[in-house]
Amino acid sequence: MSKLTSTACMTAEDLTTDLLGKIGNTPLLDLTKCAQGSVPSGVSIWAKAEWYNAGGSVKARPALRMIQEGERLGKLKPGMTILDSTSGNTGVAYALIGLLKGYKVKLVMPANVCNERKHLMATAYHAEIVFSDPLQGSDGAILECRRIFNEDPGQYFWPDQYNNPANWQAHFYTTAEEIWRQTDGKVTHFLAGIGTSGTVMGTSRGLKAKNPDIKCYAVEPAESLHGIEGLKHMSTSIVPGIYAPNELDGKISVKTESSYEMVNVIKDTVDVMVGTSAGAAVYAAVTLGQSLKEGLIVTVLPDSCECDVAHGIFNLLLKK
Repeated sequence: MSKLTSTACMTAEDLTTDLLGKIGNTPLLDLTKCAQGSVPSGVSIWAKAEWYNAGGSVKARPALRMIQEGERLGKLKPGMTILDSTSGNTGVAYALIGLLKGYKVKLVMPANVCNERKHLMATAYHAEIVFSDPLQGSDGAILECRRIFNEDPGQYFWPDQYNNPANWQAHFYTTAEEIWRQTDGKVTHFLAGIGTSGTVMGTSRGLKAKNPDIKCYAVEPAESLHGIEGLKHMSTSIVPGIYAPNELDGKISVKTESSYEMVNVIKDTVDVMVGTSAGAAVYAAVTLGQSLKEGLIVTVLPDSCECDVAHGIFNLLLKK
């Protein structure tokens, strides 16, 4: 039976299961060349290519787990609307998963989120969008989301990604396990950008449970006013409840221009297009690598391009 015929014969439930099953198990890319010879020969740099997730970003992992936990605990029931604040990627994941599972989705985001994401969430995945003050960034979206929820809490399931333990648990049980397996347990250092902090906290906890000697670091913008979409400058932001910096081995700050420069380096050296948050992560990995004599560093590339998440697995499947 051809692939087209096979897909055409799938039930809606089968299709949902098939697509949601394409969240996780993303490939690990060798980005050592991106250091341009600035790290010792005993140091290698690798990164998880998270645009291979259905939905096109790392945020598909926690979005799915938070929704599944909401259903399991009876907090999300048929007829309710999924509500949360987002800077883009989590919103895309909520909208896709909500569409597949039959839930309405309402998303609050800064008005300056790129048009591609807005179109994908609203037009392709039929989510309702509420815009918050762009000058207040993600914090303004959080406050507006809280206000909407408090007006009618019975109507909404609010995953509250910044404070929901299912966020970091998604990475504890998937991202960390994959990195351990893909590196044959040889990973020595891990780092990831801080937005909700779910990726860095969950993956770090998972890896340290395997080997407590693994060093784990958070990556944040060096400035309070920055252009690295999706990341938080913690000392001037609403700090997520799931963020526990005392469990990490340190924090690496990256300037906006450095993250943009690294985006171009990645494109030129390994022919991969990534967003600025990925650029910041790889820049931090190179900086860390320069201080080591040897080690296997792993980081996370959240998406293929900040405003190009429409090229996720889900859309590719729809074209077949």
